[in-house]
Amino acid sequence: MARETILQPPGPPDDEEKDLRPQTMADMVGQREVIERLRIVIDAARKRSECLGHVLFDGPPGLGKTTFATVIPREMGVPVAFTSGPVIKAPRDLVPYLTNASEHSVLFIDEIHRLPTGVEEYLYTAMEDFRIDIVLGEGVNARTHNLWLKPFTLIGATTRAGMLSGPLRDRFQVREHLGFYTVDELAEIVRRNAKKLRTPIEAKALMEIACRSRGTPRVANNLLRWVRDYAQSKSDGKITIQLARDALRMLGVDDLGLNSVDRDYLDTIIRVFGGGPAGIEAIAHTMNVSADTLTDDVEPFLLRSEMIVRSPRGRVATMKAFNHLHINPAKRPPGDEPQTRLFD
Repeated sequence: MARETILQPPGPPDDEEKDLRPQTMADMVGQREVIERLRIVIDAARKRSECLGHVLFDGPPGLGKTTFATVIPREMGVPVAFTSGPVIKAPRDLVPYLTNASEHSVLFIDEIHRLPTGVEEYLYTAMEDFRIDIVLGEGVNARTHNLWLKPFTLIGATTRAGMLSGPLRDRFQVREHLGFYTVDELAEIVRRNAKKLRTPIEAKALMEIACRSRGTPRVANNLLRWVRDYAQSKSDGKITIQLARDALRMLGVDDLGLNSVDRDYLDTIIRVFGGGPAGIEAIAHTMNVSADTLTDDVEPFLLRSEMIVRSPRGRVATMKAFNHLHINPAKRPPGDEPQTRLFD
């Protein structure tokens, strides 16, 4: 008689594997100037026994805005509440966060640029005077009650600081823009997180992952997890340079960090539109994807990598894009020549 096998449910995931996010500023890599400035204002607020001034972080996705929002309360030793702009539809949705906030606590609003105008205006007095106005009753019997709040710190994060209204933007005493990371900084992030994941990795493999991470820690962490899974499935779990290259090749990420959609975008401009100029709507219809996907997810990295330029007439592929795809611009098929000479 065969022995019955009972599968036990897995235990809780390891904390370090569950969250690769740094816990303190000392653990953070990169953004050194931002960290130094934040340490000064945090130290000054501690010495005065006051709450930290309101902080606004802006920059592309994946660079550490939420990480800073979790680290700052730990450095201050205060609680933090999390919400996001799309969740707050009206001032009444914001009131519980403000009235329940303890003294010197932190309220973090992600994607703060998506707050409705009425909510932005409601924040003005809350941020400056720590006061909100609540309307009780309706019609002629309505009356306004001034409710005083405990001093708190508002931390906002946005990928589009220009969409914030001027009055709200000016009420943040500390405004920091997060830039992209260097390859060495990304390699250090990969090294630390590989250790947290208890995954042995070669130094050359560290650099290989870092070079393909688009200057973004979130991308580096995602690639590290994929390469780790590949190494555990195909080998003994140790990430070698060859395993890293094979895993990233299977994922479709090339040596510059471009994925299959990025290359399809460049190929469409070059093959269909002869290198450009081409309108974004025409490119999107040809690729059968939405124009918003291209402008938000694809074009930012290609622009930063100098693969394309935006001209008044549309998108134009640069010589670097032709070289990366191994296409000779002088050998276009008949009829594919652009209307203007792009390459001399």
